[in-house]
Amino acid sequence: MSRIGVFVCHCGLNIAKTVRVSELAEFAATLPDVVVAKDYKFMCSTPGQEMIQHDIKQYNLDRVIVTACSPLMHEKTFRKVIENAGLNQYLLTIVNIREQVSWVTTDIEEGTAKSKALLNGAVYRARLLAPLTSRVIDVNPDVMVIGAGIAGIQAALELANTGKKVYLVEKNSTIGGHMAQFDKTFPTLDCSACILTPKMDNVLQHKNITMLTYCEVSGVKGYVGNFDITIKQKARYVDHSKCNACLACTEKCPGKGVSEWDEALVKRKSIYIPFPQAVPQKPIIDRESCTFFKKGKCRLCEKVCEQKAIDFEQQDTFIDVKVGAIIVATGFDLMDTKPLVQYGYGKYPGVYNSLEVERLFNSAGPTSGKVTMRDGKEPQSIAILHCIGSRDKNHHEHCSRVCCMYSLKFAHLFKEKTSADVYQLYIDMRAAGKGYEEFYNRLSEENVKFIRGKGARVTESTEEPGRLIVEAEDTITSKFMKIPVDMVVLSPAIVPRAESKDIGRLLNLSTDKQGFFMERHPKLAPLSTMSEGIFIAGVCQGPKDIPDTVAQALGAAAEALTIVVNDKMELEATTAMVNPASCCGCQNCVRVCPYGAPGFNYEKRVSEINEALCKGCGLCASVCPSSAIIARHFTNEQVLAEMEGLMEF
Repeated sequence: MSRIGVFVCHCGLNIAKTVRVSELAEFAATLPDVVVAKDYKFMCSTPGQEMIQHDIKQYNLDRVIVTACSPLMHEKTFRKVIENAGLNQYLLTIVNIREQVSWVTTDIEEGTAKSKALLNGAVYRARLLAPLTSRVIDVNPDVMVIGAGIAGIQAALELANTGKKVYLVEKNSTIGGHMAQFDKTFPTLDCSACILTPKMDNVLQHKNITMLTYCEVSGVKGYVGNFDITIKQKARYVDHSKCNACLACTEKCPGKGVSEWDEALVKRKSIYIPFPQAVPQKPIIDRESCTFFKKGKCRLCEKVCEQKAIDFEQQDTFIDVKVGAIIVATGFDLMDTKPLVQYGYGKYPGVYNSLEVERLFNSAGPTSGKVTMRDGKEPQSIAILHCIGSRDKNHHEHCSRVCCMYSLKFAHLFKEKTSADVYQLYIDMRAAGKGYEEFYNRLSEENVKFIRGKGARVTESTEEPGRLIVEAEDTITSKFMKIPVDMVVLSPAIVPRAESKDIGRLLNLSTDKQGFFMERHPKLAPLSTMSEGIFIAGVCQGPKDIPDTVAQALGAAAEALTIVVNDKMELEATTAMVNPASCCGCQNCVRVCPYGAPGFNYEKRVSEINEALCKGCGLCASVCPSSAIIARHFTNEQVLAEMEGLMEF
């Protein structure tokens, strides 16, 4: 005989508006083995928790059912409550009558009836619950940060400053990310390099940070506290252990390649550093444009290198590291606007995207900070088009958040550096950050022309060759406009990095419909993922500005620290296990598990489950033809008993 306590939450009016909570508690009191049933307005509050603990002791309860919201919200809370009262934490059942009942019906009769059915099923199952024991594992104290933009840099520095060893992995040959491409930052117009370069140098000098540039994560095994990671070090064809950064090789190189850092606006040497403040300040060779790799001749860089650092035979190598937690900060790309043929990007030389304009403004950019177009002329009229591909059901529905503000920044810089007329074509002006609205008001006083209407089309002028015509409707005056300009700046949608899909597959990270990494919970766990021990920060999670990115990086570092600060950690006990006597060796479990927990022991010819990887989802148990897999806490007997209780209604 079990002694079950049932505690029903009103959740304010979240539940009580469509469920007669008091009637549900009275019903619970009539069920077999239920010795106490109570309702309370907020069961998760301190008085609610104290009520449960008091009744566990007074009524000698050995099972507890909390009828409230989703287990995702408060299962850990109530587990801790009953554990503090002396019960095994796995003798708890959560009945979700908020998301599964009150939020999906407006009929109080239906809501109350369904809640009774769910509660009855829970009582049937609770009788069969068994106490479980959590496993304790050792924790590796090191952390890996993937991506070395401002988010990755900030997270790495915070962790390193606590004394933790950090591996900072960056796919490019320098750290800094997109922020290093900018000239000024809104709304204060601070020099981007002045803010970022000291942090980049701190990373280089920090004794606790191993900086792995021109690298990619190629394999991930293990689990929270014990990740085994393989990193591919791409061949640089320059031995950085010998190179003294004299850069004589870059001065003599005759080869030319497209400068990715300058958004393909100019050429750069085949052996190069991306920009003057790059970290590390050591070059790499672009195999695609190098004369030696193309024709088998040249090797001039090798001849002028006194350190003998040039190595044309260098191959990709692989590095294996072990860490306890991972932070993903892979950043963003801009949407390719060439498919949006109405805007003429790639067709008309006077059409630029936002990152190209950032490089035009930058003093280390292709024009040394002078605003000149591809034909070398200074524009006399400029149109900045907001929301290109974003807030668009045909392309990307999300708002990219920063476009309004950097478009305003562009307008100010254009006014500062040229005598051009500047037009802003926008849907809505979104300036929600600190100091943002004030910056917008400042621009309205700088003779910038604001037109409330999305740019519809960009064409070439038939009357003035070389000039462009921007077509738009002013939604305030309801007038159709044709604006002649020399230069058009597109503010494209911010989208996830192209390689995000590969990173997601390696780390078992879910993505939303736009491809951004999904958090465990949008409000309660915005930095955690469903893969325990892996956290996200910055724009890889969704569009955001630099202050929000830095704040997320600090939070992700703190989350990772909660894991690696301990020598040991407790694992969830609701995992699957294999009865080897019943296993037929079909390997169905190996194929269906999204976490890679089951493995096949070829010597014993049976499957085995790594409980540290198992998340207790039950997929393996559901496909096992011989019922050899037991899902702890959700055994066949427990699930069938709950179904029996449900079917009574």
